[in-house]
Amino acid sequence: MWNTLNRSMMFVQAMFGLAFYGVMVILTRFFLEKLNYSEADTMMVVGAFSSIGPLFSIAGGFIADRFLGAYRSLTISNASFAVGYALLVFGASIASVPMSLGGIALVSYARGLMSPNFPGLFKRTFAKASDFENAFPINYSVNNVGALLGQYLYPMFVLYIGFNGGFALSAAMAGLAFLTLILNQKRFISVSLEIDKTPVSAGNWVKFLALSAAMIGLVFFMFSDMEMGKNIVYVIGGAAILYFTWLMIKAEKSEALRMGTILIMTFLTVCFFVYYGQMMTSMNMVAINTLQGDLFGVIPLEPEAAQAMNPLWCAVAGPIIAVVFQALEKRGVNFTTATKIGFSFIFTAIAFGILTFAVHNVGEDVIIRPEVFLAVHFFQAFAEVIVGSLVVAFILSVAPKRIESFSVSLFSVAMAVSGIIGAVISTTIALEKGQQVTQHIVQTVYGDFFQMLTTLAVVMVAVAFISSFVVKKMLAAAEKAQPTTDDIKA
Repeated sequence: MWNTLNRSMMFVQAMFGLAFYGVMVILTRFFLEKLNYSEADTMMVVGAFSSIGPLFSIAGGFIADRFLGAYRSLTISNASFAVGYALLVFGASIASVPMSLGGIALVSYARGLMSPNFPGLFKRTFAKASDFENAFPINYSVNNVGALLGQYLYPMFVLYIGFNGGFALSAAMAGLAFLTLILNQKRFISVSLEIDKTPVSAGNWVKFLALSAAMIGLVFFMFSDMEMGKNIVYVIGGAAILYFTWLMIKAEKSEALRMGTILIMTFLTVCFFVYYGQMMTSMNMVAINTLQGDLFGVIPLEPEAAQAMNPLWCAVAGPIIAVVFQALEKRGVNFTTATKIGFSFIFTAIAFGILTFAVHNVGEDVIIRPEVFLAVHFFQAFAEVIVGSLVVAFILSVAPKRIESFSVSLFSVAMAVSGIIGAVISTTIALEKGQQVTQHIVQTVYGDFFQMLTTLAVVMVAVAFISSFVVKKMLAAAEKAQPTTDDIKA
């Protein structure tokens, strides 16, 4: 099952996780302290940084399908990561807002170019589809090993090498990923689709460069004006879904039914990632304002590094989930992907229930122990691995091959829209600069907010299980409507 190519891709994934999430975890303090942003503005920028990249997977999928192919898109995206982090180095060195926003704009666009193309190319490095489905959760865990190390270590690195040193480290890792793809070029192209094997015309290079310049400029504008930026996210996300719906209406019945299940999964993904986005925004701000002490009294932990507990548990959850579902399948127990998302919302309700209890019962010292966040991230990580790995595999299993990358990009669109929605929601608990964090604020402002999210997570459990029934019926109807060989000949 494993070979040089898929191992190389997992290395690329690990480098991405380490570099990207390491940068993301220090952005909050970077904007608060170095660039003097307010809490509300910082949460919007960081929330956007975690979500705008996936939004531009629409462009990434289009570029791969029409101009470059998946391999070239991945290679260029990693080069762009390196340049974007380098811009952040310069931005941190001179405390330049435009330079810093330019860096995160380029990184966000590069992530959009990477997101829809990695799964398809990774799948083609395996001999069997079942091998890919079993390996993808493990790859997700590899990404989270990188994220774990980045989120835990970068806040401590910054104390010694500064923000610019942390950004430079990410630039170096992105360079290693780029070099890995270049060194394995011939082998990757041998398993790629025909578009990667065909030389790119001068006209397509011009179209790609023009589209990329326009997209990077748009992302920079969105970060510069987040009020307008969030509306652009909604418009682009809505347009992508409408375009996919139009393609579905034009398709023959069997194909249309399968595409309809992708729309249902997209809705569930939007709802789930509103919760995921809280990790970088509201939960991170609560940790910065309340978390004190070493984990278990022995492991040093900077408050913003509490996010590292998420990839820690994700790395554990990936293999466990893969083994559990494989064991159930061998015994004839097969859950639909929507049912598995229902399980995810159960975990999410437990996670946010724990956090609600903690903030409602905080003491006068306004301290929440790291162990509370460890428990919260335990349940949320298992939920994330299920949604993050299995939904993409589901989309690849039902999407028409001619729009495979675009179909996968809908998952990223869902992440983007939900990330902005989540960031907007989280600003309701933002404090004014200099405002003191008191027991009353934590118990009421934070407590009521997380209690609302817990209640809505319980509602989403029921919605997911109902969706599972609908998806099962639609796929069965699609099988019946599938044209037979005799129908095609006739």
